[in-house]
Amino acid sequence: MNGSVRPSGQRLERSNARIGAAAGLVAVVMVGASFAAVPLYRMFCQATGYGGTTQVAAAAPGAVTDGRTFTIHFDANVGAHMPWKFSPDQLEQQVRAGEEGLAFYVAHNPTDRSIRGSAVFNVTPLQAGKYFNKVQCFCFEEQVLAPGQTEYMGVAFFVDPAILKDRGLAELRNITLSYTFYEVPNQQADLGGAANPRAAGAAQVR
Repeated sequence: MNGSVRPSGQRLERSNARIGAAAGLVAVVMVGASFAAVPLYRMFCQATGYGGTTQVAAAAPGAVTDGRTFTIHFDANVGAHMPWKFSPDQLEQQVRAGEEGLAFYVAHNPTDRSIRGSAVFNVTPLQAGKYFNKVQCFCFEEQVLAPGQTEYMGVAFFVDPAILKDRGLAELRNITLSYTFYEVPNQQADLGGAANPRAAGAAQVR
């Protein structure tokens, strides 16, 4: 006679139920974590400048007269399936630490349909991301261009004077601000009539 004790059917059912509940809880936690990952990762990038993520500020603090001068280079790209023509209106601009700069990018829709676009951005070197602040930027919201429309899109920015105390960036003089526009599919374009800030004679930043 075998001395092992076989679990009763009721005990086996309870064991299976506990295993099923545990598996379900793990699944719920994993799904919740996947939804939380994007905003948490975005918060982490904004707090640390990880991956060249820039910061957002209400206003520039003002130029530090005895600080370094930085040359900001402007770069523009479009996604693989984005038909817009997109380029910087100026290739570079010099600013002192704390001084607000204003630059424009030019986007043109050569197609016969309205297109909504969203811009992603970063700066290089990546370590400079936590010191590069945007006051206003076209990248804060989606942009819509009508067929054949050309739009000047502005970005107001500054380099945080705190960068002057970062020994790891003591030799830094050049920063590249890069944007890539992607088409936003399956959305009704709102053609409320975006004004061209240059044509209107104003330094409006979209």
